[in-house]
Amino acid sequence: PLTSGPESESAQEFGRYRLYRRIRNIQLRLLPPGQLMPQEVSKYDEQSVMEALHNCIAHQDYCRGARILVTEYPDRLVFDNSGSFFEGHPDDYILGDKSPDRYRNPFLVRAMGELYMIDRMGYGIKRMNEVQAGRYLPLPDYDLSEVSKVRLTMYGGVVDQEYTRLLLSNTGLPLPDVLALDRVQKGMAIPEDVVARLRKKKLITGRKPHLQVAPVIAAASDTKAEYVKAHNQDDMFYQRLIISYLEEFGSASRQDINKLLFTKLGDMLTDDEKNKKVGNLLTSLRRERGVFSTRDREGTQSGN
Repeated sequence: PLTSGPESESAQEFGRYRLYRRIRNIQLRLLPPGQLMPQEVSKYDEQSVMEALHNCIAHQDYCRGARILVTEYPDRLVFDNSGSFFEGHPDDYILGDKSPDRYRNPFLVRAMGELYMIDRMGYGIKRMNEVQAGRYLPLPDYDLSEVSKVRLTMYGGVVDQEYTRLLLSNTGLPLPDVLALDRVQKGMAIPEDVVARLRKKKLITGRKPHLQVAPVIAAASDTKAEYVKAHNQDDMFYQRLIISYLEEFGSASRQDINKLLFTKLGDMLTDDEKNKKVGNLLTSLRRERGVFSTRDREGTQSGN
């Protein structure tokens, strides 16, 4: 039963952990341009996950007899619930300019609102976007392409590194600009007046329909030397790991080195980018220290 007081808090806590304990919510390391120390953020914000789940419960079309599904992918969570978006469109709520006039399940929404499980004023979607922007990650997406289904995608990884770097270096960007930049990084169209505004602020480059988030240049904040130094220190750390591995085991294949470093390179890089990074580290070690001799395309082996 739905109750208030300590009992309801315990019930909410129990429900939260039943879902939340199943999610691999690791820490992501994001390096702001021009800084030496990375910032760590959780892959998913717990309150946003619960807001998304509770919205599915509150707005489900129970006449259809369908289930609410939460699916975890390596870089995102997908929430599926049955029924169309009941009042308006998700974009109406992102900036907090609209409150819903009607609910599909008014008594359920009232009970959940009394227990602070959902925001009855319609600010939950805005909050999820603000929190995600504050964590420098892509904003949530709503997919209404199926008439009888609402799908919410919550990202737990980087889509475009330049978007993340831009948010890290411009923490005061207003939400409308962040929303537009998020759509640019995902290849979605934005209005002409928004294009002009972002271009004037030098936040985007290119021409429609091939707009891109503008790259952040460390020299612009007079921290180029520190930025290069930070990356050089990272490379030295990874090189020491490789050398330690060789000292321990005598030789290593490329697959061994990849397995050693891939998890330490973080989630900001794709597998292809990590593979290229490892290749550059091996090339640098071979040239500077002569510790590797390439025997074939598949791996490396220690030399003199």
